[in-house]
Amino acid sequence: MRAFFSRPWPVAIGIGLIAQLLFSWRLTTPRVLVFDEVHYVPAARMLRSLAMPMNIEHPLLGKTLIAAGMMLFGDGPLGWRALSTVAASAVVMGVFAILWLLFGRVRTAGIGAIVTALNFTVFVQARVAMLDGFMAAFVVTGMAALLSGWQRESWWRWTLGSVLLGLAVGCKWTALPYIGFAGIMLPIVARRRSGLRPVAALAILAGASALAYFATFWPAFLYADRPLTLATLLPFQLDMYHQQTQVLPPHPYESPWWSWPLDWRPVWYLYEPTDGAERGVLMLGNPAVMWAGLLAVIACCMAWLRDGNGRAGLVALLWIGSIAMWALIPKSLGFFYYYYLSSIWLAVALAAAFDHWRARSRYWDEAYVALVAVLFAHFHPILSAAALDGPRGFQHWMWLPSWI
Repeated sequence: MRAFFSRPWPVAIGIGLIAQLLFSWRLTTPRVLVFDEVHYVPAARMLRSLAMPMNIEHPLLGKTLIAAGMMLFGDGPLGWRALSTVAASAVVMGVFAILWLLFGRVRTAGIGAIVTALNFTVFVQARVAMLDGFMAAFVVTGMAALLSGWQRESWWRWTLGSVLLGLAVGCKWTALPYIGFAGIMLPIVARRRSGLRPVAALAILAGASALAYFATFWPAFLYADRPLTLATLLPFQLDMYHQQTQVLPPHPYESPWWSWPLDWRPVWYLYEPTDGAERGVLMLGNPAVMWAGLLAVIACCMAWLRDGNGRAGLVALLWIGSIAMWALIPKSLGFFYYYYLSSIWLAVALAAAFDHWRARSRYWDEAYVALVAVLFAHFHPILSAAALDGPRGFQHWMWLPSWI
């Protein structure tokens, strides 16, 4: 048994399967559309029928995957959300892979993967038909593939990672900075130098990701009404940009990007009577992950600058870059769920920090994971649309007035 838990891939698969069960339990509750599902599910229906353009402010792949789920499991809650659970499980296993490749310890990789699965943001996004979950899955697995390709001097792994990042952009444009980040940082701070030629690797990264991105528009060429053509493909990107940058009216759940790391203003995806009870879905971060994760980022920076731990530095830079980019993205409104990818990197930073100070913090990592699990169990009713006591039933979980 001990030998089993010392082997990375059986542990990774085991954690992934448990995460899949966790994300899938009572997936069809609620049976109504939740938050931005009201935009993406109708757009997926239109894609399924190849009728006409809809929801043109975002690329097609995320909506295509929602449509695929509907074709597999029907046009209902299971079909809308089934592939989102698979995407979240891929995130969990991708985090395991990144930590294993960086630190080579199953314990470190397992802690990061478990904390990822028990972070509220990952759980909530696993159970809604939105684009961010698919985008994150392609980013995390793409970064893992690139890291593996660089370390093992494998061109096909590097190419796979490049394609995955291109597919991430095909879900949502906010994945685009990760292509630049990969090109700049991975060769510098990965575990060892690679035999891959940097110029060729960068060319593959740019070319393969671009080809993968544009390939995701293929269904739009088949529309019955206003299909895309090769002549209109590039101008359509400009139309998308104008849609993305339009000035929108104020929203009660909007929040500035610098407030997201504080877990200050979450988003109620649902709070209404449905399926015979008052139910809620709150897009909130696990406080033990969100707040301790900021300390972990600082600890990783210290490990890098003071002790020369470049792998911890990579993790810290992932989080710093993921939040700093929102200061530059021209969006008129911001919402906490934009922080989804950054919250994933917090779990990576926590595992990296425990790894660096593992000699001094023996068993503290286990106690911390237990705390994360306890908070997950405590908040589960307002993350999973469980039946609540009534219209004011949410107050039991409102630690801060800004969460209401």
